[in-house]
Amino acid sequence: MTKIGNLIVIAGPTAVGKTSVAIALARHFQTEILSADSRQFYREMQIGTARPADEEMQGVPHHFSGHLSIQEDYNVSTFEKEALDLLETLFQDHENVIMAGGSGLYIDAVCHGIDELPDPDPQLRKRLKEDYETKGIESLREELQQLDPDYYRVVDINNPKRLMRGIEVCRTTGRRFSEMRTQTPKERPFNTIKIGLTLERNELFQRINQRTEQMVARGLVEEVRALYPYRHLNALNTVGYKEIIRYLDGEISLEQAIEDIKTSTRRYAKRQLTWLRKDREISWFSPFDLQKIIAFIESRI
Repeated sequence: MTKIGNLIVIAGPTAVGKTSVAIALARHFQTEILSADSRQFYREMQIGTARPADEEMQGVPHHFSGHLSIQEDYNVSTFEKEALDLLETLFQDHENVIMAGGSGLYIDAVCHGIDELPDPDPQLRKRLKEDYETKGIESLREELQQLDPDYYRVVDINNPKRLMRGIEVCRTTGRRFSEMRTQTPKERPFNTIKIGLTLERNELFQRINQRTEQMVARGLVEEVRALYPYRHLNALNTVGYKEIIRYLDGEISLEQAIEDIKTSTRRYAKRQLTWLRKDREISWFSPFDLQKIIAFIESRI
């Protein structure tokens, strides 16, 4: 297959510095950026997802950033199709395109495709929703951990949709979801160059804690308060929002909510790294080694 360009993937855990590196690379290669961070898709959620503001983008076009409403349904299959359609257009004007994010499932969908999995069983989905509503998310976690411990170790355990989907596939097929996600990759019409950003754990955790404090100072509580009427939506069941919702419900203090955000974000970063480190196509760098990253990319182009 004749390749039409190079997709440069910038991956890594939350708060490691993917946005600044992606923007610097986009300016160097005079190209555009696709976001592969599913938490940044929603326009109403900017502060708590660290979605870059217009001034941070430095005039670099960003796609799939704030392009959805929290009330819209969206999934990785739709993202795969829309991202591939957009890349076909972008490669007409750019030899290189940047894709940046920490959602490993979304990165994999664009680079290799997602597996053909069975459609949800309506009755099973109904039962799982009822369990979630009556027993809480812990019931889903326990069932998935029993059915597929490998997938449980890498899935976002705070996302009930992901948990339900894993359980559905296991129950419907009699096989582990993790086994069915290892099919032959689909051929893509572009080359893929994958860069992973990492830091020493203590430094990464310090950045997470500092960024949490910055989010609160920038108005995270006010952002969540404005979204409070929509707290039942899945988009709001994410780190940074669900903790502030508990504060607004009077369940915990603001100080406790902030500490819980830091703890949950650190755990989320660990899960991201667990997922990404399984990908042997990724070459790892410090986010501060921009010139080394550029040299490596240019050697692969």
